[in-house]
Amino acid sequence: MTTSATDSLSMKTTQLYINGEWRDGANGDTYDVINPATEDTLAIIAYGTRDDAKDALKAAASALKPWQKKTVYERAEILKRVADLMREHCDYLAVALTMEQGKPLAESKGEIMASAATFEWYAEEAKRAYGRTIPASAAHKRIFTVRHPVGVVAAVSPWNFPIVLQARKLAPALAVGCTTVSRPASQTPLSLIRLFELFEQAGLPTGTVNCVPGPATELMEEFMTNRICRKISFTGSTEVGKDLIRQSGEQVKRLSLELGGHAPVIVFPDVDIEAVAKAAVIGKFRNNGQVCICPTRFYAQKKVESDFVEACIEETKKLVLGNGMDPNVNIGPMFEMRGVEKTEVLVQDAVSKGAVCATGGARPSEFDRGFFYEPTVLTNISPEMNLMTEEPFAPIMPIMDFDNIDEVIEKANDTVYGLAAYVLTNDMSVAFKMSEGLEFGTIGINDTVPAVPQAPFGGLKESGLGRENGYEGMDVYLETKTVSFAMMD
Repeated sequence: MTTSATDSLSMKTTQLYINGEWRDGANGDTYDVINPATEDTLAIIAYGTRDDAKDALKAAASALKPWQKKTVYERAEILKRVADLMREHCDYLAVALTMEQGKPLAESKGEIMASAATFEWYAEEAKRAYGRTIPASAAHKRIFTVRHPVGVVAAVSPWNFPIVLQARKLAPALAVGCTTVSRPASQTPLSLIRLFELFEQAGLPTGTVNCVPGPATELMEEFMTNRICRKISFTGSTEVGKDLIRQSGEQVKRLSLELGGHAPVIVFPDVDIEAVAKAAVIGKFRNNGQVCICPTRFYAQKKVESDFVEACIEETKKLVLGNGMDPNVNIGPMFEMRGVEKTEVLVQDAVSKGAVCATGGARPSEFDRGFFYEPTVLTNISPEMNLMTEEPFAPIMPIMDFDNIDEVIEKANDTVYGLAAYVLTNDMSVAFKMSEGLEFGTIGINDTVPAVPQAPFGGLKESGLGRENGYEGMDVYLETKTVSFAMMD
């Protein structure tokens, strides 16, 4: 592995990783990875097939028993080495992440460090995957439970967080004794490929981890129908998640699903409006709004709405748009042209229905190439606008007002999604009422970045099944076995 962060990926690192070997896909197909800031080709990547996915599952199955037989302390030692190597080679990973995904380099480094913390945390937490002793109803019996790894896991993740979303799956699965096959988004495999280089250095045994970029539908069909694959952990759209639920019934396949979101932000009048606006703008436009828990609907109490709008406009105008490799840039390009076009459609729809564009609202004229769209603040929002019901995944900040707690809870909950919500208040009574009344899996009180390795993360309603992070994120890779032991005279 080359250690220079800006070096081009070697031919080795453009291949699939199956059974401890870098290799081409079964049919020799390749595809280009594009830099969204320049539209230049970054690398040519091997494109896997269903046969490659099958080989990867077989490799993971062969590695399963030896990996399970290692003590949790032995597995933890290897995962800690992974975390250490990620920190040591943070720049090496982050450059690839910024160049393939677009986010500013500082955000990419933050993603790498958070992912390293995830590997380290699960290396420790797996030591506490306890069983329990249960009082028996008969004097000659003893009852206890043991935890058993679910088996081979397919980890499927999208393009917006190529490393951290895989880390949330791989770290707990590996820690408890599962083996894995990763399917990254085809558009953003480079940073994950670099991570797999570090897996080799850390000493993960052959077949324990495998990486197969390839067509989503084809690979998912193999994961779904192949009985070797005992569990699928998927992050992506609600529509795909629902389809996986339907397919999973054939084999009662275990699923963890982190799906779409439409997160409200609720601003009460007892806060410092300028400080809150700054935090809201940072939270909204992080990764250009292309975040599953990204704030998407802003409700400011009527007393402070105008001040909040004014402060948000001022903070938004301070944002510097450009290539994520530029240290002065804090908003990179959108991921692909399709996202830019969707953003345009959402803004045009809102304006046609009465919204006022307070700032932004267009493609910036200063860029000849790249997938750029101005951070946009909209006011005079109404429920029939598409951005109020569709998951926007876009740099659009719609701001509305509200009168009282009951009203805003009802408005905030009026969605099929239930992933995250945010409340900005210094009133403890308001904070408790909101946390109890909001129907969302993660609620940030004065915190717009609430996801951490040690706390469970996941959604209610159509935002998913199961949890990632925290003890719960490990629990979904374990089965519970009950042992009832009758003592014979």
